[in-house]
Parts: sequence; structure tokens; C-alpha cells
Amino acid sequence: MQEKTFIIKFKKGLHARPAAELVTFLGKYQSNVKIIKDDFEIDAKSIMGVLTLAAACGTDLKFIVDGSDENAVLIQIENFLNSGKEYD
Repeated sequence: MQEKTFIIKFKKGLHARPAAELVTFLGKYQSNVKIIKDDFEIDAKSIMGVLTLAAACGTDLKFIVDGSDENAVLIQIENFLNSGKEYD
């Protein structure tokens, strides 16, 4: 199991479009992925769970990844969250 905290840098936060992209690529991995915001924990492969985080720009999210491909998952999450891509 590995965990890493990331800061949301999308101007509009982790709203529907980036959340959908996150859930879609995480669904391709076998590892279990959880996100913790404050004391609230969700399944990162659930679009409804990710949206309930209401993660605005500047929010700290802790990702906990457990499984055979956890290294690849963390790299993909980091690349995605630090991509500089903006969503409408």
C-alpha cells in the first residue's frame, strides 16, 4: 500500500469533467484507490464519490493505493493532477 497527498491545481477544482477523466483511467487499473479529504474517505473509482468531495482549487487530497499496479497508478494520478490541463 502506498499513499501520497496532492494539491488540486485545476482552477475550477475537481469538478465533473476532470473527475470523470480520473475515474475513467483509474478503472483500467486493478489496484484499489481511496481518496481522503479531511476525515471523509471515498472510492476513487466512483464518480459520485469523487464529486461528493467538492475539491476546490487548493484542496489537499490524500490518495491511498493498494494493489499489484500501485506504482503505475500513483504515477498516473500525479501526471494527471500536475498536467496543467484546464477544463471548462
